[in-house]
Amino acid sequence: MTVSTSWFEISVADLKRAMNFYSHVFGVKFQVESIHGNDMAIFPNRVGALAKGDSYKPSKYGTRIYLNVESVDEVIKKAMEKDGKVLFPKTSVGIYGFVAEIEDSEGNCIALSSMH
Repeated sequence: MTVSTSWFEISVADLKRAMNFYSHVFGVKFQVESIHGNDMAIFPNRVGALAKGDSYKPSKYGTRIYLNVESVDEVIKKAMEKDGKVLFPKTSVGIYGFVAEIEDSEGNCIALSSMH
C-alpha cells in the first residue's frame, strides 16, 4: 500500500487573522468557502485549508505539517514580522536540506522544509 498526503486542514480560531498571517508569511491568496458548516480558507494549490469550526482547535502539540518553502530563513523572518515564534530553529538534516518549526498566529506548530 502506498500512502500520500491528499489534503490538510490547519485549525484556526480567527480565520481573518490566520489568513493575514499566512498571506504575509507565504505570499498566498486564499479562496474562502463554507464546507460542512466550517469556514475554510483554501490554499491556492487546493491541497489544504485553514479551517475554523467546532471541531478545530489550534494547538502546537498535534500533527506536524511540513510545508516546503524556498527559504526557511525568509519564512522565519516573515513569521516574526507577524508575531510568529520560532519553536525549532533552522537545522540541517543532511542531504534532505533544512527544517525549522514556527508557531503561527493561532498557536499551531508549522514545520518548514527547504533545500536552502
